[in-house]
Amino acid sequence: MKTRRGAYYSCHAAPGEGPEAVHRRKRRRTAAEGSPAAAAGAPGVRLAGDMFEELPDDLVVSILRDVAASAGSPADLAGAMLTCKRFRDLGQTKLVLARASPRCLAVRAKAWSDDAHRFLQRCADAGNLEACYLLGMIRFYCLGGSRGSGVALMAAAAVGGHREALYSLAVIQFNGSGGGKDDRDLRAGAALCARAASLGHVDALRELGHCLQDGYGVRRSVLDGRRLLIQANARELQAAVTAFASVAGAGAGGGKASAAPRRHSCLLSDFGCRAASGEAHAANRFLVDWFASRPLGMAAAAAPGGNGNGNAGTAAASPEEDAAGALRLCSQALCGRPETRRHEFRRCSVCGVVNYCSRACQALHWKMAHKTECGGAAAP
Repeated sequence: MKTRRGAYYSCHAAPGEGPEAVHRRKRRRTAAEGSPAAAAGAPGVRLAGDMFEELPDDLVVSILRDVAASAGSPADLAGAMLTCKRFRDLGQTKLVLARASPRCLAVRAKAWSDDAHRFLQRCADAGNLEACYLLGMIRFYCLGGSRGSGVALMAAAAVGGHREALYSLAVIQFNGSGGGKDDRDLRAGAALCARAASLGHVDALRELGHCLQDGYGVRRSVLDGRRLLIQANARELQAAVTAFASVAGAGAGGGKASAAPRRHSCLLSDFGCRAASGEAHAANRFLVDWFASRPLGMAAAAAPGGNGNGNAGTAAASPEEDAAGALRLCSQALCGRPETRRHEFRRCSVCGVVNYCSRACQALHWKMAHKTECGGAAAP
């Protein structure tokens, strides 16, 4: 049999040798590898660990890049980097971090720490657009005093064509988030929505359709707005059919069905249909989990050093409203965006109880739940 070192040996006993002789030969070989001479690095004695040192850096970086690009969670890349000190050093290079997948960057709010903050910052510095957007959202909405750097990170992702970042910046422009009511820029918001919609963002397409129907930031055109809403519905239906086909194909293959991700019902509202749509983005899941465990007014205070590493240490409060009743979250359950000033979000014109960061969230929540809950709609 040929070994990795190129030598040949026989697994069978030589003529005249019994099983005990073969066992003694294996035992001598094992003892030699663990001898003090081998530990001291004597000439002619090679350890198995030396093979990692002989691998070229380019090959190791290429392997780690593939691991980062296909990672299903942050732990996948971390596990590869913990193999040895050399892997840990090469795993922090820009070539590796720039290829980290969205699932590799999906840090949970309950696991937020200084190390997680530094990891996302290194990925953003390496040019990873997903890291720029995720860290920008966390800084803008969760970490007090970091809104300027958060907007800058989202803008960097938007310049690179990140459609989620474009839509989030549009929501910020529509609401004047982080500033006053006079800081709203409806035309800029509509332009950002149009750019995100052209890249396939369904919520941006729906938002732009409502803007056209209402003349909000653009010239009013009911027909064009209706056309965009129908396109948004068609894209949702296509995504739902594709997702169903993939799940059905996995079931037909005999594989185990994975746990179903959190999903919301797509609208298809103009046609009275409901179908499963894609899961919420990692940034929205982070916001939802962050404010579920921290009162809105205390969220920034629970982040010492501006990194969000800490616990609020207070009793569970209503996620919709802080102690003073001033700031609220978007009522669309999977959005997670909070107000940055009082009365920033639009309220339901009928009941005035729920509020939304965008028309897309309002339309989605209306068809999902609020249509049956609204006092005005329920009244005879």
